Amino acid sequence: MPRILITGASSGIGAALARHYAQPGVSLILVGRNAERLEIVARDCRASGATVDAARLDTRDRAAAVALVRRSDAEAPLDLVIANAAVNGGNQEGQVEAEDVAFETADINYTGSLNVVLPSLTLMLERGRGQIVLLSSLAAYAPLQDAPAYSGAKAALVAHGLALRQKVGPRGVKVNVVTPGYVKTPMGGELKGWRPLEISAEEAAVRIAKGIAANRDVIAFPFILAALARTVLLLPENVRKAGLYAFRFQRRKRR
Repeated sequence: MPRILITGASSGIGAALARHYAQPGVSLILVGRNAERLEIVARDCRASGATVDAARLDTRDRAAAVALVRRSDAEAPLDLVIANAAVNGGNQEGQVEAEDVAFETADINYTGSLNVVLPSLTLMLERGRGQIVLLSSLAAYAPLQDAPAYSGAKAALVAHGLALRQKVGPRGVKVNVVTPGYVKTPMGGELKGWRPLEISAEEAAVRIAKGIAANRDVIAFPFILAALARTVLLLPENVRKAGLYAFRFQRRKRR
């Protein structure tokens, strides 16, 4: 029975991935901070025939994250761990990203991911098999001035993930990095700005799952935006700034 752990599973891409993988013979461990939304996703996955454990967890809590991974793996070895939990960070219009927002964003998006990934990796290396997926963003290649901490954390995930892939691949553990473009999710809805070639979370889940199955190093989409993003840092700064200006955004004011 494939055993899959997904963080950030209460909404967006994480929820879509959970529903995508849910079928008879699959065991899911769904992790999220919003217990109510998480249970809705868990119920949907059970209705599709999967065995589901739902765990409310803030991945910034390293001790709790490590305990969850070890407990889940002890019940049955984890085959696939998807580190998806994330927040936008960013700033209100005309403001610089606040210090507390920047640190929270980095802690959740990068450190929180490592809190789940690294103990999972240790267990997988012991048995010589398993797969780890880190959810990054095209902002890793084309950093957004309105979300510096988000961009930085996502860039760190790309570098860390690809370095791990080189190191542990020969030992039987697969590591993949996902760099999506614009995906229609509740998190994305917090922002206002141009969102070209945006796709649904369900379509993103299909593309991600295909890339995971093929063990692609970087699962990037859509193709046009991915190609453009990867060339951004090769351009002169004045050209780069002019091009990225179209992708500026601000957080919507909370009601």
